[in-house]
Amino acid sequence: SKAQPQDSQHLRRSLGRTRMSDTEEQEYEEEQPEEEAAEEEEEGEVPDSAEEERPKPSRPVVPPLIPPKIPEGERVDFDDIHRKRMEKDLLELQTLIDVHFEQRKKEEEELVALKERIERRRSERAEQQRFRTEKERERQAKLAEEKMRKEEEEAKKRAEDDAKKKKKKKKKK
Repeated sequence: SKAQPQDSQHLRRSLGRTRMSDTEEQEYEEEQPEEEAAEEEEEGEVPDSAEEERPKPSRPVVPPLIPPKIPEGERVDFDDIHRKRMEKDLLELQTLIDVHFEQRKKEEEELVALKERIERRRSERAEQQRFRTEKERERQAKLAEEKMRKEEEEAKKRAEDDAKKKKKKKKKK
């Protein structure tokens, strides 16, 4: 029963325009969004059998945008409005650009600091490695020197022992 009035209203709207004068049509068009909004509210409260079959739209119904009403006596300087808007946009852009470059500068400083830290660590490690290598060389040199000294001492002992044995052999003969 409710579907019939909606259909008849739709029919009246589409057919009614041809029968109305220009002023009546303007008045009717101004009332039309209010009627549609009222119909949409009613549809939301009591669903029709046809609406139960198809899914409801997931997004909310947005009322039509109505431009602000300007009093007839006032003059509007659109150039001034446009200029102010452009200045505001320019200021926003300059702010965004400044923020962007400040951020980039900070990032570059962080990168430079990081590179310096890495380089410092590398040089410290290289210095430590040189120190370790030098210590190892000294240790190896000491070991080699000690080994040579022991070998010389052993050689002297052998020579002395051999000399003593030869003397003993000569004395026995």
